[in-house]
Amino acid sequence: MSTPILTPLVTDKLVAEITEASNEKLPPFTIGIEEEFQVIDPETRQLRSHMHQIVEGGKVVLKEQVKSEMHQSVVEVGTNICRNVKEAKEEVIYLRKMVAELAKQQGLCIAAAGTHPFSMWQDQLITDNPRYHEIVNEMQDAARSNLIFGLHVHVGIENREQGIKLLNSARYFLPHIFALSTNSPFWQGRNTGFKSYRVKVFDKFPRTGIPDFFSSAEEYDRYINLLIKTKCIDNGKKIWFDLRLHPFFNTIEFRICDIPMRVEETIALAALMQAIVAKLVKLMEQNLDFRQYGRALINENKWRAARYGIEGKLIDFGKEQEVPVKELTNELLAFVDDVLDELGSRDEIAYIHKMLEHGTGADRQLAVFKEKGNLNAVVDYIIEETNKGL
Repeated sequence: MSTPILTPLVTDKLVAEITEASNEKLPPFTIGIEEEFQVIDPETRQLRSHMHQIVEGGKVVLKEQVKSEMHQSVVEVGTNICRNVKEAKEEVIYLRKMVAELAKQQGLCIAAAGTHPFSMWQDQLITDNPRYHEIVNEMQDAARSNLIFGLHVHVGIENREQGIKLLNSARYFLPHIFALSTNSPFWQGRNTGFKSYRVKVFDKFPRTGIPDFFSSAEEYDRYINLLIKTKCIDNGKKIWFDLRLHPFFNTIEFRICDIPMRVEETIALAALMQAIVAKLVKLMEQNLDFRQYGRALINENKWRAARYGIEGKLIDFGKEQEVPVKELTNELLAFVDDVLDELGSRDEIAYIHKMLEHGTGADRQLAVFKEKGNLNAVVDYIIEETNKGL
């Protein structure tokens, strides 16, 4: 892996980490997974500001793999660089287990859903960190209300030029992946009518959503450097696209998903993202490519995925017709099938069939609410599902 282009405000420590990672010979399509969890009081079922106890306690064992987020009721964990999906699964289980135990020591629980069913963002404390204060000062209530929880998956690539080609082609599949992850139907005590309301909350931020087409890595870097020069951002990490070329590492980062409830769902989605990247690289090596579609068209599918999840239809732009998401998902699985054995992810990605059968997190949350009639039961269910298999 070649050393990536560095943008301003990169610390010496980060430069050292980048150089070390760049010099190490890693297999293609490595995986890194980040999960953002809700911190919940088991008595009130409300979000609870953990005041750094979980994060500070976690750093003793987990070092930099656990960190606070802008709101104190959010805790994020991230795997190391994993060589394959099975390695990633072991790390995700370990990290979930550790952060759940740390929360329990404080009399708290963790929960995995894109939004909390009824907690109010106005009641949540902001983490005392200059970076977060700067974001709130700039974005005001758009930042204060950004009480959402996502899944981010990094897939290793050879270089930035390859990364841009992958960014352009993989955009088409973002709504398909997103539909499978939908897990945020409730917001501030209301059934929003969306399977993922999380993305509607995040839409208030700048530089989000489906990325544009970029003709080269140079064009992408010019875009970032212009924003830095004009003081829109201070570094490329404030590009919050649903899929982005990471500014510091040779990875392509999928950011569109709600955090799923179950470990198996997280791993299946990560395996699908990895397989899409591997398949597209295989096509490139054969001088083939996936047809490009504009951001405006892909956004139509993203909106449908947010609204209906896997129970709706997306547009097949090649056929120019609507097709059920479940049918398109099976087509996508067939599309990547020939890379699964090489990646060693066939068993993990097969869980997607169970997701299609049993519903996404949003479908299951809504089923619990319909049966029990109250949102406390929904929170209890989310907590239970989050801790399954740990």
